[in-house]
Amino acid sequence: SGLSWEPRSRAVEQIHLRCTEGSLEWMYPARALRVVLEPNLASAQHTTVCIKPASDFQGASIYVERAGQLHLVVSEAEGAQPHHVSCFSAQTPRRVALFLQASPQRDISRRTASFQYELLSNQSTAGPDFKKMALAEAMCRPCDNVELLMAICSSDFVVKGSIRNVSHDSVNHMSQVDVSVQRVYRQKNTIFQQDEASGEWRGPIQTLLRCKVKKGGGDFLFTGNEHFGEAWLGCAPRFKDFMFIYQAARDRGANPCEF
Repeated sequence: SGLSWEPRSRAVEQIHLRCTEGSLEWMYPARALRVVLEPNLASAQHTTVCIKPASDFQGASIYVERAGQLHLVVSEAEGAQPHHVSCFSAQTPRRVALFLQASPQRDISRRTASFQYELLSNQSTAGPDFKKMALAEAMCRPCDNVELLMAICSSDFVVKGSIRNVSHDSVNHMSQVDVSVQRVYRQKNTIFQQDEASGEWRGPIQTLLRCKVKKGGGDFLFTGNEHFGEAWLGCAPRFKDFMFIYQAARDRGANPCEF
C-alpha cells in the first residue's frame, strides 16, 4: 500500500517476484513501484511477458524497462477494458523489470492498480497481441496424432464432454465454447465446476473467432492451457477418434504418457 510509505520520501519501492505467473495488487498508489520478474528457474528461457490489468485498474500506469528506457505497456485509461492483455518480448529471458508510475491525485480516495502476469516460453508467434499467443496453441486446425498424444500429457486441462453452446464476441475476436463435462481427467485450477442445482459439471473454453468453432454433436476430448484464469482450446478430437489413436499407440508402445 502507498499509505505505508513516508510522505516526503522520493524512494522507489522495489519488489522481486519469483514465480512464472502471479498477480500484484498496489493499493493507494503513490510515487512509483519497480517490479522485477525473476523466476527461480535456472533452465527456463521465458521469451514473452503478458500482463492483464484488473477490470478496476486505476491509479497508475505500467511501463517496461528496455535498455534504460521506459516503454508504456498499460495506461490507466486502458486498464478498465475487458479481456485487455498486453504481451511483449523479454530482452533478458530470466529478468524483466516493470515500472509502475502512480497517477497524480488530489484526494486520498481508494485506488487499486492490480494486474496478473505470465512469463511464457517458446511462444515464437507472441507479439504485442495476446490473441497471437492463443493462436500459437489453438492453431485453428485439427491436431495430428502426435500432437493429440502429447496434448493429454502436457495440457493444463483434459476433459471429456459435449458442446452445450458456442457464443461469439466480434469486438474482442473471441469465441466461447460452453462444455457439458462428463469427466475431468485434469485441470490446473477450477474452471470446470459442478452446478449445485443440476449436479452437472460445466465450464467455458475460449478460442479465437477466426477458428470458426461451431456446435457439433457427440463427445469430444477437450485439451488446452489456462491463461489468466481462462481455459484456451488446444486439441479437441472426437473422443472415439482419440481412443482409437491412443489404443493403437499404446499397443506399439508409442504413447508418451498413460491416459
